[in-house]
Amino acid sequence: MSIKLICSDIDGTLLQYGKKELEDEIFEQIRELHRRGILFCPASGRQYTSLRKLFAPVADCCVFLCENGGVIYKGEQCIAKNPMPRALAEEIANDLWTRSDGQGEVMLSGQNTAYLMERGLGMLQRIQFIGNNYQIIHDPSEVPEEITKVSVYLHEGVESYTERFVPRWKEANCADRRIL
Repeated sequence: MSIKLICSDIDGTLLQYGKKELEDEIFEQIRELHRRGILFCPASGRQYTSLRKLFAPVADCCVFLCENGGVIYKGEQCIAKNPMPRALAEEIANDLWTRSDGQGEVMLSGQNTAYLMERGLGMLQRIQFIGNNYQIIHDPSEVPEEITKVSVYLHEGVESYTERFVPRWKEANCADRRIL
């Protein structure tokens, strides 16, 4: 039995929070894996555009697991996508927007675009920092493609909202991220 694929989380693992670029040593290791016939897979909640830029020197040696598993790219081609049911995605987005006490900014992810319902609380700056393609929208129905992920940025943290949202949407695979 031999190793064929190595996957790794990015933010907080290979890329320390606040950093914008990976260390050259990581690229050297990915090249060595490639020489040995082992494929490297960055696995992230980030979209493909952000990951492709981050791994540009070795992007052709990688397959990219994007949007928390909602989209997979290899060789600049989307090879798999797992969209959410449209009505469910819109219902979750509307709920996060209306029941977050004016503190939530909602992002709906497509194949390679983030659709942001923003309030000027910081999510726009975050997606610009990581290099996402994005579009500002006012309503989830404005997303012109299949939705692969719905997320909320809570300016004051998630603690006071966890009980409000997680039990209600647990069938949609809620993730409680306390560190950003």
